[in-house]
Amino acid sequence: MVKLGSGVLTTDSGLNLKAIRSISRQICELIDKDLQIILVSSGAMASGIKKIGLLKRPNEIPKRQAVAAVGQAGLIREYEKVFARHNKKVAQILLTSDDLSNRKRYLNARNTLHTLLSWQVVPIINENDTVSVEEIKFGDNDNLAAMITLLMDADILIILTDIEGLYTKDPRTHQEAELVSSVSVIKKAILKMADEIPGPLGTGGMLGKIEAAKKVMAAGIPMVIAKGEETNILLKLFSGKETGTFFIPKKDKLASRKCWIAFNLKPKGKIRVDDGAAAAILKRGKSLLPSGILDVEGEFNVGAAVQFIKDKNKILGAGLVNYSAADIRKIMGLKSGKIKERLGYKPYDEVIHRDNLVLTVDGCG
Repeated sequence: MVKLGSGVLTTDSGLNLKAIRSISRQICELIDKDLQIILVSSGAMASGIKKIGLLKRPNEIPKRQAVAAVGQAGLIREYEKVFARHNKKVAQILLTSDDLSNRKRYLNARNTLHTLLSWQVVPIINENDTVSVEEIKFGDNDNLAAMITLLMDADILIILTDIEGLYTKDPRTHQEAELVSSVSVIKKAILKMADEIPGPLGTGGMLGKIEAAKKVMAAGIPMVIAKGEETNILLKLFSGKETGTFFIPKKDKLASRKCWIAFNLKPKGKIRVDDGAAAAILKRGKSLLPSGILDVEGEFNVGAAVQFIKDKNKILGAGLVNYSAADIRKIMGLKSGKIKERLGYKPYDEVIHRDNLVLTVDGCG
């Protein structure tokens, strides 16, 4: 999985055609070595601004969506031309987070991508800015790339940007800044480093890339941030050269369904648990029972994705509930054997079964 950011793809005059040609050529060489590559590409907005003749990115959502619609056509056309020189075909795929939060559409997207890869067609994915609004946006293409990495159970995510990797400080303003060669755990110090390195041409910046790393690392997948304009950067990385910042994954991979629950579903509420329930879930791999529940926030129905928390909003994980918020309020604090007495029915002993429960990075770290 390769993500190509706005910092690499854009210039003051529009699309960076040199970068598109270089990265596309490298992807074709890797495909010829029997690797399968999916490309998440920014650049539609920059392409559209140039085509329409605007001086800057518009602020109004309808205008941004219109600019992206114009630009996406130009962006994919450039990719088509370049890949055709290497006898390769491309496919355009536009997604919103809504597409991946629906289980059926999630699986349909995965099946489509697998089919394209089997045909040696390169999927080029972007967020569907033409219809995306705040409620359904991924947030940035770093997050989209992480979601697709999890969707496809990819072997690695490579994010190519305009900087060599994660630095201790912004290297553009601090000469003493040092490149961080590897990260095994994303702690507050790492987040602080990233927060101080903005991304003026994109929406994610370095912090968005670290958030993407948290997701793929938790799923047992490594990630690299590297400079996209470095000569043959992809070929170097796949030959084993150490460059950029390498994010070391957890040893155990999350199952595809648990990745979907943890990272694709937007929580509809929160369940606050006591220390005993938290220990049972975190240390002994147990389900969430009503006896350990202290409070419920929000209104949701059976099957909704809900976060479970302890103390002052410390997020432990997320899961799919077997009971509505109203019913959980009635049975919280009770032993499972008392559920039928209180509700008049008892379809499950657990409020969230272990199979539908995922521990988050915050809960485990």
